[in-house]
Amino acid sequence: MAEEAQAPPPTTVAEEAQAPPQLVLLNSMTKTKEPFQPRVEGKVSMYVCGVTPYDFSHIGHARAYVAFDVLYRYLKFLGYEVEYVRNFTDIDDKIIKRANERGETVTSLSSRFINEFLLDMTELQCLPPTHEPRVTDHIEHIIELITKIMENGKAYAMEGDVYFSVDSFPEYLSLSGRKLDQNQAGARVAFDTRKRNPADFALWKAAKEGEPFWDSPWGRGRPGWHIECSAMSAHYLGHVFDIHGGGKDLIFPHHENELAQSRAAYPDSEVKCWMHNGFVNKDDKKMAKSDNNFFTIRDIIALYHPMALRFFLMRTHYRSDVNHSDKALEIASDRVYYIYQTLYDCEEVLAVYREEGISVPVPAEEQKVIGEHHKNFLKDMSDDLKTTDVLDGFMNLLKAINSNLTDLKVASLCYCFLCLQVPWFKCLEIL
Repeated sequence: MAEEAQAPPPTTVAEEAQAPPQLVLLNSMTKTKEPFQPRVEGKVSMYVCGVTPYDFSHIGHARAYVAFDVLYRYLKFLGYEVEYVRNFTDIDDKIIKRANERGETVTSLSSRFINEFLLDMTELQCLPPTHEPRVTDHIEHIIELITKIMENGKAYAMEGDVYFSVDSFPEYLSLSGRKLDQNQAGARVAFDTRKRNPADFALWKAAKEGEPFWDSPWGRGRPGWHIECSAMSAHYLGHVFDIHGGGKDLIFPHHENELAQSRAAYPDSEVKCWMHNGFVNKDDKKMAKSDNNFFTIRDIIALYHPMALRFFLMRTHYRSDVNHSDKALEIASDRVYYIYQTLYDCEEVLAVYREEGISVPVPAEEQKVIGEHHKNFLKDMSDDLKTTDVLDGFMNLLKAINSNLTDLKVASLCYCFLCLQVPWFKCLEIL
């Protein structure tokens, strides 16, 4: 499960006339499912907001990156050339605070936890993105973007800080659908009475004593939280790209502010499809480091195989919240074992026939089962990535295989061919 996704090989008899249906994805901007049509035929540009690396990543992070890894794999399976960007926010108030507490540099702390995050992603068999930029490597691009926003009259400088003026941008809150009077200073946003509107947000922060800083036209300082993704997505993908993803907690304020910044600088900026995944909840509350109610990825994979965690997360549709429980993880662990045990048992039976050079064609009935499974897989994946239904389909197929493994060897052989046919085996690789 979850090896490198590749375009399918030439079709078998069972696969004939089973071209994938039109891929549809739910666009968070329009709140509707829409046919996915990339800007450039055969190519997809995708940006997913990454972690702030100041600690080990929790399973809420795993939720997001497994979800978008499934999308990445499926797009590649459909034959698209995908340029996938996932950033690291390696300069942030939380990183600075943690580094000061531990008596180390911001760079040392963030780099260490970036490496730990990448190890976690490898364990979960998430494919590496095309680009993994760090904010601190793109300060020049960030300053250029802020300058453009100010030139267009959408931001103002004040004592070394630069704020985006939400009153100057009528489209503000078009993504989240919120009202301005709903806005409050968030976890990363301190209330500042100097602002023209309390909802105005920082593009650039004046340097404070003991903090990292960069020179800018407004004095020494560092980027605000939101501007980084506008700058990096434009740098790698251009001002118009296909997919922007992240957790649903990023819809506001992060993605809302990102959209405003990008369009304020370049009015033709556009994301064709905004996608957001659900939370992992513990005790009916979003799992988060700030609330100290989280399990790290390391905590879980110390107890279960990493593929059990991946299966657990995929078992719930990406847009829905996942309820963490030991029981659900146990079930996921059992099912992953069941998958691999079935593959092993089938290989064991087939080995006898391979050694003797015996070739037995797959009977028409089994070919029909293969074809039906492949058809349902494509239908479910193309309908906004219905991994829940896909995994249920796998379980039904595995039951059919295992119910015949105890029969006569010839019958077993037929069903083992069923197990090892491209449609279901390749489907596992996509997930």
